[in-house]
Amino acid sequence: MAKLYFYYSAMNAGKTTTLLQSAHNYRERGMRVLILTPRLDHRGGSGVVASRIGLSAEGRAFDRDADLERLIREDIASHGKLNCLLVDEAQFLSRAQVWQLSEVVDQLHIPVLCYGLRTDFRGELFEGSQHLLAWADELTEIKTICHSGKKATMTVRVDAQGHALQDGPQVEIGGNERYISVSRAEFKKIARGEGSIDPLQPPLPFST
Repeated sequence: MAKLYFYYSAMNAGKTTTLLQSAHNYRERGMRVLILTPRLDHRGGSGVVASRIGLSAEGRAFDRDADLERLIREDIASHGKLNCLLVDEAQFLSRAQVWQLSEVVDQLHIPVLCYGLRTDFRGELFEGSQHLLAWADELTEIKTICHSGKKATMTVRVDAQGHALQDGPQVEIGGNERYISVSRAEFKKIARGEGSIDPLQPPLPFST
């Protein structure tokens, strides 16, 4: 039975790598998949989904006002049966688009796998993540590690000197040079001005 899945994490946890592995698994079995990626995230090129470890695949870029259910129906009409839809950077989806993806599951019976951040650098939910957390059939956390050795659940935005930023627009595209994943305890220390970040410091052994 088709389901709507949301795989979420803090920054740099391997979400895109996991997405690309899932796409490979389907294709290896002769199944057709489609990867969607927000047009605003073009770090690897428009429509290209690329991971930090060097893996990449062609996807289809979409705008914030795109009707994703219609897009999928048109894709099927042009290319035939679709076995799985994968969505990268799903935090950038609108409320309407999350609903449209649920329709792809419920009306077209196609599994939809969404990968994205849960919260922004201020600790607040993204619109897409908020509604995926509310409406997805299955939720899975992809874990990563804070420099303290604890599980990282929060994301901090840093400037060119590695200083944590408290203000700015919610959406600002960047990778390791702009974002650091930390535990909630470290996030609160930074918010109070009591902690600091060294992006080059290797993480300590993982602890809970």
